[in-house]
Amino acid sequence: MKIKDPFFSKLITLVIPISLQQFMMALVSASDALMLGFISQDALSAVSLAGQIMFVYSLFQFALTGGANIFAAQYYGKGEIASVEKILAIVLKFSMGISAVFSFFALVLPELLMRIFTDDMKLVEMGAEYLRVMGISYMLMGFSNVYLCIMKNCGRSSRSALISSVSMLLNIFLNWLLIFGIGPLPKMEIAGAALATAISRIVELIWTVWELMDKNSIKLRKKYLLGINKVLLKDYLKYTFPILGNELAWGCGFAMFSVIMGRLGSDAIAANSIANIVKNLMICFCMGTASAGGIMVGNELGQGKLELAKEYGSRICKVALVVGLISGGLILALSPVISGFANLSPTSSHYLSVMLIVCSYYVVGKTMNTTTIAGIFCAGGDSKFGFICDTITMWVIVVPIGFISAFVLKLPVLTVYILMNIDEIIKLPAVYIHYKKYNWLKDLTRENV
Repeated sequence: MKIKDPFFSKLITLVIPISLQQFMMALVSASDALMLGFISQDALSAVSLAGQIMFVYSLFQFALTGGANIFAAQYYGKGEIASVEKILAIVLKFSMGISAVFSFFALVLPELLMRIFTDDMKLVEMGAEYLRVMGISYMLMGFSNVYLCIMKNCGRSSRSALISSVSMLLNIFLNWLLIFGIGPLPKMEIAGAALATAISRIVELIWTVWELMDKNSIKLRKKYLLGINKVLLKDYLKYTFPILGNELAWGCGFAMFSVIMGRLGSDAIAANSIANIVKNLMICFCMGTASAGGIMVGNELGQGKLELAKEYGSRICKVALVVGLISGGLILALSPVISGFANLSPTSSHYLSVMLIVCSYYVVGKTMNTTTIAGIFCAGGDSKFGFICDTITMWVIVVPIGFISAFVLKLPVLTVYILMNIDEIIKLPAVYIHYKKYNWLKDLTRENV
């Protein structure tokens, strides 16, 4: 790779901070599991299942910010800052409304949420304790996530990553203090993990608002918050609804994996929890590559440089393949260390060793598919394909296979796990064929909006 090449110079400038941001977010989940694993296997399992609520919430956030990415990248590439500020106001109103709903259910009806994922009443009670404290965090993230997304698309990706990363590091440090009760602090265990997240999100929000006040930043203007730009709103909803459908189809299908594994015993839950954490840590560069690719392609499309955007798309796909292979190789290389380090029962340790092998090929397909579907396709507004592809893959193929193999055929736990992790591989041919159609090569910007 020639760093002097403008493509790689820009890609590295974007990929490194965005990947670091993703890594820090995944590291928080890893620290929760690691520290709570020292408390008990049940504590680890309960918080892992309660974390599925955050996962579902993140699907809505990803859809909202995904729509913001499309227009922020293109309008910023075109130099129309006012249009970016109008998009910010639109997205923020949706984000805060959805966040309020999640906060209400987490604070008022946490047991109901936990029963979706497990029928083990001990895990339900422990998870509900976590959600009651965690509830306020959704409202805090509803604001900061949106503005950090806008910063990332408007030439301030390093600053956005710094804010998020410092917040995540603070979360990990507070986890240690509050879970174990270090010094004069009480030993709060599960509640301590939730409180640590809430405090770190408060700090993140304060820092985000401080950045918002900088004279060179994208502004949140009262006139755009109170008013409605019908043209931009229509454009935003047109391309965001398919992204939301895509995220819900894939994400809720993925959450069904936890529903299935949650009924196959505590050993399966614990091993799956660790495997998911490792998987999430290793796909950070995948997410960074996808986000960077979407921004780069979107910037060029907004300027009307369709051929350059096409070239960038091709080169980003090649980078994604390399990133996926390296990530999968790292999982295989580190799997003996991970299996030996995790504080699991012998049965859980055996499950985990096989699950990590499955994760190694999963991340290769995940990197390729995420870079194309969530990055390149969405950069040009081609968001319907992902919705159709993931709906068919998850709900016609993978989820039915999971339920049938687990509860009808009653196959072994590891066989069920393998069958439920084929989604990214079977999508690859369809994604490649659609990429070659180049339906994503579109300039979506308008004049005088």
